[in-house]
Amino acid sequence: MLCFYPVFGMELRMTTTFPSISISTDRLVMRPFEMADIPAHIEMMNDEAVTAWMDGPTPYTQVDAERWVRRIAPAERTAGHGIALAVTEFLTQRLVGSVRLLNTDWRTRSTEVRYITAPWARGEGYATESVLAIAEWLFRDQGFERIELRTPADNTASQQVAQKLGCISEGVLRNARIARTRTENGTDGGWTDIRTDLIVWGLLPEDLEGVAEQLADAGEYGTYNNWK
Repeated sequence: MLCFYPVFGMELRMTTTFPSISISTDRLVMRPFEMADIPAHIEMMNDEAVTAWMDGPTPYTQVDAERWVRRIAPAERTAGHGIALAVTEFLTQRLVGSVRLLNTDWRTRSTEVRYITAPWARGEGYATESVLAIAEWLFRDQGFERIELRTPADNTASQQVAQKLGCISEGVLRNARIARTRTENGTDGGWTDIRTDLIVWGLLPEDLEGVAEQLADAGEYGTYNNWK
């Protein structure tokens, strides 16, 4: 609920935050980051595909990971910007990746979602499953009306997630993102920044109707979601 208080004849909107949440599917548990996630988180963030498309530090160190788990990720929620969740396998508790909501607009009930998948977990539909689960939670439980995805023009894997979820491509933001590419001495760990376009995808509640069932029928994963 949004709360408004008059201040000198004007209205001041108080910050709204997401609850601390755990979301479960047949295969995954999405929950706040824990200190035990740090080694796997470091390994994931230093993967070349993650480094190329994400804007975190490189190389990603123990200090960076501890700062993320202790301060940055919790502050996303408490400051009202969004929420950052670790995605783990239900059976093994192994870190699959992460899902993050950011740039949340509480007045329009809209937010942006970003996702990362660990190298070992790619090709299993985990990114689609986790984003679908958080989208259903947002639309059904939180009363949100729009989710936005922004995928770099050359990141086809990320675009496939958007397409499977039924997102609508709404346009291109030209030259809007900085990505990374290997330099000539890339074998020594060198990276250089490059500009890239962003494809903007929109997802509304009605776009999601029947998506879970279609994916289940295709044998990708089950449709059960639970949050607490």
